[in-house]
Amino acid sequence: MSNLLKQLLISLLLTAVLAVVLCGAYPVAVWAAAQALFPAKANGSLVVDATGNVRGSTLLAQNFSSDKYFQPRPSAAGTGYDATSSGGTNLGPTSQKLSDSIKAATKAYRDGNSLPADALVPADAVTSSASGLDPHISPENAALQAARVAKARGVPLARVQELIASSTEGRDLGFLGEAGVNVLRLNIALDSAGRSAP
Repeated sequence: MSNLLKQLLISLLLTAVLAVVLCGAYPVAVWAAAQALFPAKANGSLVVDATGNVRGSTLLAQNFSSDKYFQPRPSAAGTGYDATSSGGTNLGPTSQKLSDSIKAATKAYRDGNSLPADALVPADAVTSSASGLDPHISPENAALQAARVAKARGVPLARVQELIASSTEGRDLGFLGEAGVNVLRLNIALDSAGRSAP
């Protein structure tokens, strides 16, 4: 009987020690290291505009519908860009619904950006990402939207193209993935450039 009590006491003591270490000390150490080494990322990669207001996160897409702004990829997350309902369409390549939605999105994209009816459209302009929250578009997508944005803002196309170039992020580690343009950062740069213009 005393051996059973001894084993029970050891088990309870070990449970208490592991609870303190794994549910207290370890999470606090990880939090402190993240705050010290990567504070922006640890706090949600928030984007603050020139007036000091939080405009969103560089990790999540937002819906921009005005012609004055670059528009992100289409979203199938909830009713669109809903971070609580992240997800794709889950439609396969043989789905008629997917084909019809791509055709409609392609026509809308060409019409919205005053492109010829036979203009090639980047895939990311007419298909949603797996999460529905991808904050990036391809540089090609941004380039096709540039004329519309420049016209709506009344600024030179060259200035908008400069902002696209400065907002383009290269491949991760120089070789992973593709270059992308963070839409939120680009749109905030556009607003800031407008405020600082003479």
